[in-house]
Amino acid sequence: MNHYEQTYRPGGFQVMPPGIKAIILANIAVFLVQFATPLGQLLYMYGSLWPMASPNPAGPGFQIWQPISYMFMHGGLAHILFNMFALWLFGAEIENYWGTKEFTTYYFICGIGAAIVNLLTTIGSPYPTVGASGAVFGVLLAFGMMFPDRYIFLYFLFPIKAKFFVAGYAAIELLMGLNNSAMGSGSNIAHFAHLGGMVVGFAYIKFRQQGWSLSDWIDKTFPKNDAEGPTLYKKGPSQEVSEEEIDNILDKISSKGYASLTDEEKKKLLKAGGR
Repeated sequence: MNHYEQTYRPGGFQVMPPGIKAIILANIAVFLVQFATPLGQLLYMYGSLWPMASPNPAGPGFQIWQPISYMFMHGGLAHILFNMFALWLFGAEIENYWGTKEFTTYYFICGIGAAIVNLLTTIGSPYPTVGASGAVFGVLLAFGMMFPDRYIFLYFLFPIKAKFFVAGYAAIELLMGLNNSAMGSGSNIAHFAHLGGMVVGFAYIKFRQQGWSLSDWIDKTFPKNDAEGPTLYKKGPSQEVSEEEIDNILDKISSKGYASLTDEEKKKLLKAGGR
């Protein structure tokens, strides 16, 4: 059964799972460089997400790496504390449930998606964007979808179901973003980026619920070639490696060494090792 559709089952829970731990430590390291070293201004100029067609007086403007680098930068102590606390609060259960690889992939897809939405809605703005908020809002969306009836205590006092909490946050971000656009306000909060992280997260979860993955998309978009011409890689009986084949390969290694294997034999051995 697809783990995006199962109900939560406790077991093997880690309070600080490895993916979230690595993300938090990376954010703290960048924060210290940003605010406690002479490299901070340089990092801000080159690592922030600069809008398209926006002049950067001391840097290169928008660059292709910025939709990733901006996620590790923050505007101050309160900014990073809120983002990292929310990431841990809502993300720990998701990572324990999905697994580190799937969770980390989802986190970065939401962050990059938020960056793209931000770029589309801030063309010509003179202000850059920093922060992991877009990715964190994607994690919040995932929590609401995975555990919709779980109660969240608003201000630690008022219980509200996760699905209503997430829907309310999304509505607030949309209204605030539209209001800022209508008023021409130069708000320092990227509301559309937050909403973008949630929209991209929703689309990705629905995509995965259909049984698709990024590797499937890559295989279909960029088909592999072999001696008989281009083919789409599929997992099927014809590609299963038999025990007899593996035994023959191991016998060959034993008698002649690993270097004697052909490329095809090495692939079969690698495939068998991943089963």
